[in-house]
Amino acid sequence: MDITIHSTFLPQNDPDASLAFYRDQLGFEVRNDVAYGGMRWITMGAAGQPGTSLVLYPPVASPGVTDAERRTIAEMMAKGTYATLILATPDLDGAYARLQAGGAEVVEEPTVQPYGVRDCAVRDPAGNMIRIQERR
Repeated sequence: MDITIHSTFLPQNDPDASLAFYRDQLGFEVRNDVAYGGMRWITMGAAGQPGTSLVLYPPVASPGVTDAERRTIAEMMAKGTYATLILATPDLDGAYARLQAGGAEVVEEPTVQPYGVRDCAVRDPAGNMIRIQERR
């Protein structure tokens, strides 16, 4: 089977703050920015990976989700327990310094984990957990 990861969705509740975080702090390129019904979907990705995208979406636009579920999603996003994105870089210390200088909420400084990976963790403006692993 010939299959690839095309895109993945990550919730955001402030498109401008999310855009600044992913574009300005992480260096992702904006591929699409669509407004519809008072909401925005922003498609981004790493410049060297044109076939893989991250779509920042408004979770209230999820079909079939009840109001109670929306409240639960908002609570989980605020705690950083709803969604996680794992990125990789050859310069973990540089990425961490850039995020820290940009005011990202630090969850864990660069650390060697018991399972052998060196990484750090921050939250994006929506509260999503972003882990960045050091690529050797």
